[in-house]
Amino acid sequence: MSTLLIVIMIAAGALALSQALNVLSYRVLKARILRRQKWDLNICCGKTDGGGVNADIFRHAGVPRFVQVESVYRLPFEDGAFGSVLCSHTMEHVENPDAFFAELRRVGKRVTIVLPPLWDFSAALNVLEHRWIFLTLKKENGRLPRRVRLPLARTVQRLFGQRLHA
Repeated sequence: MSTLLIVIMIAAGALALSQALNVLSYRVLKARILRRQKWDLNICCGKTDGGGVNADIFRHAGVPRFVQVESVYRLPFEDGAFGSVLCSHTMEHVENPDAFFAELRRVGKRVTIVLPPLWDFSAALNVLEHRWIFLTLKKENGRLPRRVRLPLARTVQRLFGQRLHA
């Protein structure tokens, strides 16, 4: 067997593994977390209904009980207004995760953060969308894990723009 064929087979296997891990992370585990309960606040909801108030900086058609917010750092809700808050796949996008997490803790009694875990390396290393790599193997977190800036993300996003799911 030629060396080139071996390299192609290894690359194809790595790509297939990466895709399988991403499907497990985003489609299976995220869906399980979302369905586990009714979330009083689903912040940065995208097109997903969390069962309670769904809020985002962009208006998505068809999302019930939707509230549009101007800034994730200054949410238009009272202190402790929500028992459970879900923040799914947003922390890795924002410029200041500490300030955003503090705001979530202000409005919610129990905050759950869903992140791309390190084992989902295609998501964790996504320089087109993400600004941070969170140093966790857990998909679901009750606190903000340690993190590092995603190398080259700032440069790539400055040149091409941050890819958002609007």
